[in-house]
Amino acid sequence: MKILTRQSILPHRLTLISSISFGVLRKLGPRRWFSAHSEEPELKELMEYMDSLKNYEKMGVPKGAGTDSDDGFDLGRMRRLMERLGNPQSQFKAVHIAGTKGKGSTAAFLSNILRAEGHSVGCYSSPHIQTIRERISLGRFGEPVSAKTLNCLFLQIKKILDQAIEHENGRISHFEIFTAMAFTLFARENVDIAVIEAGLGGARDATNIISSSGLAASVITTIGEEHLAALGGSLESIAMAKSGIIKHGCPLVLGGPFLPHIECILRDKALSMSSPVVSASDAGNQSTIKGISRMNGRPYQSCDLVMQIQRDFKLFLELLDVKLCMLGSHQLQNAATATCAALCLRNLGWRISDGSIRAGLERTFLLGRSQILTSKETEALGLHGTTPTPKNLLMLW
Repeated sequence: MKILTRQSILPHRLTLISSISFGVLRKLGPRRWFSAHSEEPELKELMEYMDSLKNYEKMGVPKGAGTDSDDGFDLGRMRRLMERLGNPQSQFKAVHIAGTKGKGSTAAFLSNILRAEGHSVGCYSSPHIQTIRERISLGRFGEPVSAKTLNCLFLQIKKILDQAIEHENGRISHFEIFTAMAFTLFARENVDIAVIEAGLGGARDATNIISSSGLAASVITTIGEEHLAALGGSLESIAMAKSGIIKHGCPLVLGGPFLPHIECILRDKALSMSSPVVSASDAGNQSTIKGISRMNGRPYQSCDLVMQIQRDFKLFLELLDVKLCMLGSHQLQNAATATCAALCLRNLGWRISDGSIRAGLERTFLLGRSQILTSKETEALGLHGTTPTPKNLLMLW
């Protein structure tokens, strides 16, 4: 896909910050609307329980843990846990999203497209900024799961979780337990479809227990050198690990752009699984950022998306003047990837109109992505020496 941008589209010379971790946001004061805060008292027992488990997001991931090898996480452990819970992951269709960058944003775009059409959607993503409840959103409006709902679920299945942890000699992790809770909740809420973001890699990730019969499509956004040691030490091994989410006969949507030999690895795996491939980076697709403006105090970029897929599936869509609140060419690429996934689902029989694709893209906004900060907030983050806009705003990219 060709993305066209204009250097002149930034009328106030917004300063762009290219790499800030979610954890940095926790330095902000408790009164800021995007600040960290303690979980609700209702979740005290759950949070104490979760904190007692191994948390690789805090500890760091062991070498080779995400590879499909003897060093990889034991996916059998996750399958045994889900069997104890009645295999809830078999009770809904899912789109599974992996990738080095962009998978969370792509999941949010796609979830909102489906919601705009009226589907009841479960979305599971990580990490979170303010509350662990952000990792699970439900229903037609996409609100984070309520503390009451999450706590009730925990109390109902705690005995099963205790038995599983004892059976596995305490090896079950924080991510595995919360993934199991999310899938159980999606089944109980009878969602039409779930959009699932992988945690690490793909092949040995706890989310990769979805069978081919339950998978609507898999999505791989990008391949980069993050978690290099955990995923085998090379771009090629990372691509192989992430290709582990491809299931037999289920469509694969590629974001990209990828290095040619990396795309070959992904396409070869899809071919071996008889999975058709739709690529957001195909030459026939063109997305353009035409300008940046404000609406109701929030900046947006006006974009054209033209998708014309010829290989495997024949798909076409033209959306002009789409107002994306997720800013930057990388977010336009994520929007295009989500759009390709939506078109792929529509080709499979899901009800998704062009209008719902537009509405879903335009209503998507996530904390910590393309976020405007005031001068005080940049100081709280320790971002000294930056150049603010005339209104003392800074772009958090």
